[in-house]
Amino acid sequence: MSDWNAGIIEEFRANAGRVGGPFEGAPLVLVHHVGRRSGKEYVSPMMYLPGDGDVIYVFATKGGSSSNPDWYHNLAAGGPASVELGTSHYRVTVAEVQGEERDRIYGTQASLNPGFADYEAKTAGIRTIPVLALRRI
Repeated sequence: MSDWNAGIIEEFRANAGRVGGPFEGAPLVLVHHVGRRSGKEYVSPMMYLPGDGDVIYVFATKGGSSSNPDWYHNLAAGGPASVELGTSHYRVTVAEVQGEERDRIYGTQASLNPGFADYEAKTAGIRTIPVLALRRI
């Protein structure tokens, strides 16, 4: 997976935030986060949904796996985080979205990108896919 991500990150940076392949035309962001145990900085490419103002939403789908991705745990632990969006790089605060607001935001993402509906179907009865709000500082 790290080689896969490294290629996406390289292409993202070389093309002002745009990539081809399965993510062509998709809104993509690079999220920088710090390992909660290792203290090491990681960069994870992910699709996002623009929110109001300086907020974007990211979704801890892990491709519909039964567990949350490591990056989710790192961000939820409250360590420093930042994003690369297009050619901008800025720090963000992280807040998990809950309840009806989470369902509304996830539903919007799933209607725009049907793969997200598939991920939710795969995790039904196992886990609720977390939605995180990343707000520009």
